[in-house]
Amino acid sequence: MAKVKYYYDTETCRYQPIIISRKNFLFNIMGFLGASMVIALALIYVYHTNFTPYKEIKLREENSNLKLEWDLLQTEMKAIKSDIDFLQYRDDYIYRTILDLEPIPSTVRKAGAGGHNKYQDLSDKDLEQQALIIGAYSEIDNMKRGLYIQTKSYDEITKLVEEKEKMWAARPAIQPINNKELIRIASGYNPKRWHPILNVWRPHMGLDFTAPKGTPVYATGDGVVKTRVYSTSFGNVIFIDHGYGYETRYAHLSGFNVKRGQKVKRGDCIGYVGNTGLSEASHLHYEIVYNNAQIDPINFFQKGLSNSEYERLIEISASSDVILD
Repeated sequence: MAKVKYYYDTETCRYQPIIISRKNFLFNIMGFLGASMVIALALIYVYHTNFTPYKEIKLREENSNLKLEWDLLQTEMKAIKSDIDFLQYRDDYIYRTILDLEPIPSTVRKAGAGGHNKYQDLSDKDLEQQALIIGAYSEIDNMKRGLYIQTKSYDEITKLVEEKEKMWAARPAIQPINNKELIRIASGYNPKRWHPILNVWRPHMGLDFTAPKGTPVYATGDGVVKTRVYSTSFGNVIFIDHGYGYETRYAHLSGFNVKRGQKVKRGDCIGYVGNTGLSEASHLHYEIVYNNAQIDPINFFQKGLSNSEYERLIEISASSDVILD
């Protein structure tokens, strides 16, 4: 039962019950609610002004961490881009220069990795940092494109190096007789020279190495024994096909150490110094043929000799006048 409130009526000198009308009741209620709302808004304002909600604190912390991660990502991307640029520079101006290859055109390296609608799905999302995100994706795609082109370039270089290694191994590059066993170069390369046995002018298209009979003769490059035969002029002679246009010939041998069709490596013993055929003393006659043209072997002894030894060898070759074949 509701508690009844009274007031003292001075006219009747009695206590009368307080009767509240509906209008006054509603007015009081509205006043109370209005005051409460003002107080609540004031409290909310004070709270937001002086205090940060826990959820907002977490969001701000997360946003700060994301920004830090984004900055680190940008730093990593710049470092990777720098590494890619360095690889491209070495590729174009070192590796390709050494191998006589043209640099990869910048138009190929910087070609687009996709069409103009590639990032349409991101554009449709209308993100707040849309330009930043699309720019990052574009930069990543460009780096992926650059790495792809670089790997293809390295594949090409690797194959070429392997082929060059075979060519360099096949190219005649050492003396056919060891320096320790070589007495002298008796006769040098001469397109016109008097033959001591035939008594006619005849080209001497090789070098004569004087050495004792039985001295080992070595293949000057990798190749295949093309011919191993006795010739009236060359005596026991070996022809080695090195590929890439090169062929070497070893004449006046006392014996063979290889068979026809046998594969040989540079430095393999293929025969022995002798005095067979049209020869006046024990020696090795050595020739190099390139693309069916005979050339001076003195230019092919760069391996196994120091600069001073090589210069001395050229000097000896130029001054040699002993004619043995």
